[in-house]
Amino acid sequence: MADRKDDIISAQLDVIKTLTERNLRSVGDDISSALSPEKKIKEAAVTAEEKKAETPEEKAENAAEPLGDLMAELDGYVGLTAVKEEVRALINLAKIYAMRRQNGLPVADMSLHMVFSGNPGTGKTMIARFMARVYHTLGILSKGHLVETDRAGLVGGYVGQTAIKTAKVLEEATGGVLFIDEAYTLTSKSENDFGFEAVDTVLKYMEDHRDDVVVIVAGYTEPMKRFISSNPGLESRFNKYVDFADYTASEMLDIFMLYCKKSCYEPTAAAKERVREALTAASEDAGRFGNGRGVRNLFEKILSAQANRVAPQENVTKEMLMTIVPSDVDDALNSSN
Repeated sequence: MADRKDDIISAQLDVIKTLTERNLRSVGDDISSALSPEKKIKEAAVTAEEKKAETPEEKAENAAEPLGDLMAELDGYVGLTAVKEEVRALINLAKIYAMRRQNGLPVADMSLHMVFSGNPGTGKTMIARFMARVYHTLGILSKGHLVETDRAGLVGGYVGQTAIKTAKVLEEATGGVLFIDEAYTLTSKSENDFGFEAVDTVLKYMEDHRDDVVVIVAGYTEPMKRFISSNPGLESRFNKYVDFADYTASEMLDIFMLYCKKSCYEPTAAAKERVREALTAASEDAGRFGNGRGVRNLFEKILSAQANRVAPQENVTKEMLMTIVPSDVDDALNSSN
């Protein structure tokens, strides 16, 4: 009997491990896999070495995607109403830009670099990755991958190191989108800080490689305004702003249910109502809760609570493995981890 219980516990842990590794990774990618139930978003940041080693099948996988499929995916994302409108406008502008270039017509010196502002967990990384794929489809970017970084990935600890680190990241991003999270931290310290050197290096690279790299800077709204105004070069190159609002309680519940559907879990009506109540309370301060990221964390805690409840039981059925009950939600909410 003890062996049977051990087998059940082991099976549940394997389920949780698989879900965590395959469905709940945050790459940056905030909540990309849950927000697109129709289509799985590609993995980010393929290095030059990996590109060289690609098989024919992998090259086909990384080929440009039909624009219609991408637009359908955009429509499938939960919430983001204002963001979707801005993105569609950007896509239309980029589409005409690409068509004029293909037809030998002059094109304005248009900047495709963007500022994404909003609280964590609102889908900024996901949309950045999506834009990389769109620009690749339109022929604006040669690869369409995303490279994510932040201050730590760009700034060195001594003179000369920052330019080298930043240049390496920029080279990896060439052909795609460089996404700099919490970009305002690059200029939030003294003028002698090496963050300013990173900014200058990025600006020069953007000018020298304007045809095959797009830079998206992201962070909290007010600090990002100060960041852009801190340097005339930033103001001239980043003139497209996309504001990401916090998710509503209803939208966060939709995200939670997508996680359940994707991972083959079924909350009872009472359990779903308990989740709704918790997310309604959390939506009062969605930024502090973490928006979509907070939903993912809650979902993981509920899975752990469900595993603790089911694993010791006898004759565990498939239905038991899939069902989430109110006590699972309560245990997750009371968990200190």
